[in-house]
Amino acid sequence: MTEAAEADRAPGAPHPRETPALFGQEAAERAFLDAYAAQRLHHAWLITGPRGVGKATLAWRIARFLLAAPRGQEAGLFASPAPASLDVPADHPVARRVAALSDPGLVLVRRPWDAKAERLKQEITVDEVRRLKHFFELSATDGGRRVVIVDAADEMNPNAANALLKVLEEPPADTTLLLIAHQPSRLLPTILSRCRRLRCTALGPDDLARALDQAGADPGPDAPALAALSEGSVGTALRLLNMEGLTLYRELIVVLGDPNARPAALALADSCTGRAAADRLALLLDLVDLFLARAARTGISGPPLPEAAAGEAALLSRLSPGPAAARRWADLAQSLGARARHGRAVNLDPAALILDMVLKIHETAAATAA
Repeated sequence: MTEAAEADRAPGAPHPRETPALFGQEAAERAFLDAYAAQRLHHAWLITGPRGVGKATLAWRIARFLLAAPRGQEAGLFASPAPASLDVPADHPVARRVAALSDPGLVLVRRPWDAKAERLKQEITVDEVRRLKHFFELSATDGGRRVVIVDAADEMNPNAANALLKVLEEPPADTTLLLIAHQPSRLLPTILSRCRRLRCTALGPDDLARALDQAGADPGPDAPALAALSEGSVGTALRLLNMEGLTLYRELIVVLGDPNARPAALALADSCTGRAAADRLALLLDLVDLFLARAARTGISGPPLPEAAAGEAALLSRLSPGPAAARRWADLAQSLGARARHGRAVNLDPAALILDMVLKIHETAAATAA
């Protein structure tokens, strides 16, 4: 399996199992450690929060910690009954096995690679969850724990979700399930009710900078704009850096700020056509959605600072001068988001999709100004 075929790896970023430090999620880590120290270790944990803020990194840290910790805390790696962190030394045998996906006490459930289509499947299939049956039939190595990571649980299809629910209803002994969810509302209520939740939050500028440094990324003079546009998500920041997202957003600001900038709009739309430009199209659609969200927030609390592109603050202030405009932009974000999902599902011409969205934004701007 190639790096590109790993559904749980952000493009251009280290895999979460290879990320040693977690920044900005001290509260979630502390909540788990408190439960562990009090011997109230729930069998299933739902790790939620925005994309790219460290949910998977937290899950892998928990997995290493549980697999390395001696039962009963008699001695060894964790001498205290209340460990201060989830850290496991990089040279520990468990850490090495987890990094290689070879630890017999760990199984990862994620979207599989479709060899026939030569791409990742769009959902976690029921066959991936059924693999757990064989995993649970094996004896826990050395009487130790077993850990299951599902990344991401909200990508399961209905059959896979029902299969996982059966596991949660009758959890095997000495097993901890770690479910990562970007949109927990998409999960079955019966799954939600059987999990204890750990909430991860957006990173502050300092934590974001440290996380980017750990990933080997240097935004340079674009750091303030990158922090503004990524909104505390290191995953988003890496995506923007690796795909020249800041430049794309600047182009979008020019197009959306001038109804007469048709040549620029056409050039922007044409740059997203073709199979090779699929990732650029996905990024542009996300940036349109982000722009609309920032416009809606501007009508309530003023333009976000620092701005993510030159002229953005002035444009947002003009488009969204108050709460009524904010509601209009929020409604448009919802409708255009639905249109984008439908357009991609039916393979609508990307250029036509982008131009239509730009037109709708210009129409809403004109209606707001009137």
